[in-house]
Amino acid sequence: MIQITRVYSDKNGESHFEDFEVLLRNNGDIGFLSDDEPVKSIVFREVSPSYDYDFHNAPDRQYIVLLEGGVEIETSLGEKRIFGTGSVLLMEDTTGKGHKTKNIEPKRRKSIFIKI
Repeated sequence: MIQITRVYSDKNGESHFEDFEVLLRNNGDIGFLSDDEPVKSIVFREVSPSYDYDFHNAPDRQYIVLLEGGVEIETSLGEKRIFGTGSVLLMEDTTGKGHKTKNIEPKRRKSIFIKI
């Protein structure tokens, strides 16, 4: 299983966290794989150590894979979570009040955005 945290907006525009797991199947010598999921594009990103972005919406429905560095995400209701290197997020709050994002380490953060 791979754990993913989803950030989404409810019908009132408030953002929330939801954790879920992706099922992996045994594929023998090549390891355990999930089902295929179609994607639109992939974007590589690097932000400065001082990155601290106020409330915003995700520009697209997308996965974010943290390659290097940690991030704190705050929902519109004030709930905060910290995600470290290797975390996978599913950002779906493309409408509503959005979320805040800031680096938690004094170094450049590298990530991949996978638009779906």
